[in-house]
Amino acid sequence: MSSGLTNKTLKGLSWSFIDLIAKQGIQFLTLVLLARLLVPEHFGLIGMVMVFVALSHTLIDSGFGQALIREETLERIDYNTAFMYNFVFSALLAAAIFFSAPLISRFYGEEQLVPILQVISLAVMFQAFAIVPRTMLTRSVDFKTQSKVSITASVTSGALAVGAALLGFGVWSLVARIVFDKLITSAMLMWVNRWLPNLAFSGPRFRKLFRFGSRLMVSNLINTAYENSYYVLIGRMYTPQMLGYYANAVEFRDGFQASITMSIQRVTYPVLSSIQSDRERLSYGFRKVMNLTAFLFFPMMTGLAAIAPEFIPLLLGPQWIPAVLYFQLLCIAAMLYPVHAINLNILKVKNRSDLFLKIELLKTIVSVLLLIGAVLLDAGVTGFIVAAIIGMHAGLFFNTYYSGIEIDYGTAAQIRDLSTPYVLSFLMGALVIALGAWLSGPLLLVMISKIAAGALLYFLLNLAVRSKNQAEVLRMIRSMF
Repeated sequence: MSSGLTNKTLKGLSWSFIDLIAKQGIQFLTLVLLARLLVPEHFGLIGMVMVFVALSHTLIDSGFGQALIREETLERIDYNTAFMYNFVFSALLAAAIFFSAPLISRFYGEEQLVPILQVISLAVMFQAFAIVPRTMLTRSVDFKTQSKVSITASVTSGALAVGAALLGFGVWSLVARIVFDKLITSAMLMWVNRWLPNLAFSGPRFRKLFRFGSRLMVSNLINTAYENSYYVLIGRMYTPQMLGYYANAVEFRDGFQASITMSIQRVTYPVLSSIQSDRERLSYGFRKVMNLTAFLFFPMMTGLAAIAPEFIPLLLGPQWIPAVLYFQLLCIAAMLYPVHAINLNILKVKNRSDLFLKIELLKTIVSVLLLIGAVLLDAGVTGFIVAAIIGMHAGLFFNTYYSGIEIDYGTAAQIRDLSTPYVLSFLMGALVIALGAWLSGPLLLVMISKIAAGALLYFLLNLAVRSKNQAEVLRMIRSMF
């Protein structure tokens, strides 16, 4: 990549990473405080309704955000058309959730879900106002402004939630956090862009955006439905308490993995889109990002799994110890998230949303079959997560095969590049767990010792195999200073 494009990418990546790290850090702290103030059942109740918020967001966006980003030139009518669709569709979805709340409540056998769902429907409406302004900032790789917005929204909604929990509002403190986060984010994004929509709508522009975006919408909808099916199954088959353990394990896992996965995905998409016609540069940039991501991300997730026995009870308290195993398995399941995300970005860059949809269908079919098997075997929540781990690894072959066709970097080459950090990360994690069995003392001291040992072991293991990725990272660090 050219120096100008590289600097733009690094600047965007830095601010995107700061944005997500800060937001996830604030949400992490908020979650720790709420987990100590509330009980697992409260988080289980929210887990039952969040599936509807997640599905609604996918339907409202309809891939329009991605479609707008990849367009080389845009006019105001394009943004207004996208907004009008988002707004009308969000109103319909919010009404559907509001009036179907009693039916959903009976499905779960939890009467208190009715008012929760009806208030949560407001969050669905607020989401529609954020999509276009955020897209404008993303197109210009302006993640600095997005950082300010997301940090402000996270701090304010988190403070409101903790205050409500201290006052004894229970599950409603979690509801307030969701609704106010969406409200503040949407209002601020529109304000910083100095953008207000009008009633203009263009049928031809809508059809153009929808042709690309609709396939992404369907694929994202399939993926969102599958991921949230775990909440539905656990909420229906087991107790709110067990769902609470699972939901918080997912929240904590995502607090770590989302910062890297989303920052890489958010920045590489607009940047790679700008060089989509240069196949050689695109392939080189893709491979570089893939290798460095695997080198840093794989050990982070295995390391988190290794310190979970100390990490979870230390931060949340002994009442959350049943969530430790869920968290460990979820970390393993998340290892390939950024690999999938980067591969799918290439298909969006190359305007192959048809392949994007095809891949999601294939991956979901495999994952659903595995999940059905776990349900039939009555494998419990642990079995459900193991099914997800197998499905995530199987799906890698679909992703790498189709993206490889577009940029000459296929399955064999990607697996060859990923195998070294993958194996070394698991070896490091196993050694840290073995070390932990010999350590005793305060949880904090044990956890710090395991983290230090893990970092040293990973460095030495990469040194032993003469890892090019480690050498590249060390060169980058030296250049910074």
